Amino acid sequence: MKAVFLDCIDINRGDLSWTPMAKLCSFSHYLTSTEEEAKARLAGADAVFVDSFPITRKVMEENPQLQYIGIAATGFNHIDLQAAAEKGIAVTNIPAYSTDAVAQHAIALLLQLTNHPGTYDDVETTPLTLLNGKTMGIVGYGNIGKRIGEIAGALGMEVIPYSRDPQRAIRADVLSLNCPLTEENRGMVNSCFIDSMKDGAILINTARGGLVDEDALAAALKSGKLAGAGLDVLAKEPPDETCPLLGLENCVITPHIAFTPKETRGLIIERLAENLKSYQDGGRLNRID
Repeated sequence: MKAVFLDCIDINRGDLSWTPMAKLCSFSHYLTSTEEEAKARLAGADAVFVDSFPITRKVMEENPQLQYIGIAATGFNHIDLQAAAEKGIAVTNIPAYSTDAVAQHAIALLLQLTNHPGTYDDVETTPLTLLNGKTMGIVGYGNIGKRIGEIAGALGMEVIPYSRDPQRAIRADVLSLNCPLTEENRGMVNSCFIDSMKDGAILINTARGGLVDEDALAAALKSGKLAGAGLDVLAKEPPDETCPLLGLENCVITPHIAFTPKETRGLIIERLAENLKSYQDGGRLNRID
């Protein structure tokens, strides 16, 4: 089996071993790929692995030999699952691999906004906020959402899952987004949604940038409606000069790195190999097709 990883830059830049994959197939990997480069690199490949590179119907039609798509992440909105199903292409993802890493990063963003450990210089200009006694609303109460809730609880916060009490969750002091991006919830955090949030609340998003209307969020941060936002994801990554959130002092942005501790990336490689081995043996481990 010939397999190619088109965009491994955020998974392995050379500090981890590809041995688990190399044992199973003729394996090649590239840090990044343009559309044209991908077209050449996929020639004759039976399997493709991607992190965020889009595998569209066009890509599948140009490569009728493809049998398998392995996603090096949990989210799969960049894969045309309908086209894959029509063409009988197996698709796998990696659920729950980043739970602890993303939860840790979400809390780190929150602490940067409340305690300013990375930029602190004067208590008069950067007042500290005590989280004990505050409320944490969580939109998306899966593995990551629950882990964030556990850490928030340890800090003395009251945790309110959105699925159980939407109105109280929205009115929380801190609102954390941890749900998948779908066409139904794209842009859900818009001006109307923000208006329903508590004045002076903090928004944390370690899920998907498309959940947020960035113009509406920028307006709320500038007006003081929201006290701050901590974002590991944006609508366009990397952002360009049109992103309205860049440069706002009360908006902390990190470049989609929550999942990138070395331990977590090593687990991704192990899971990619386990998924492929299961497929080769006729199993359905982590199949989403």
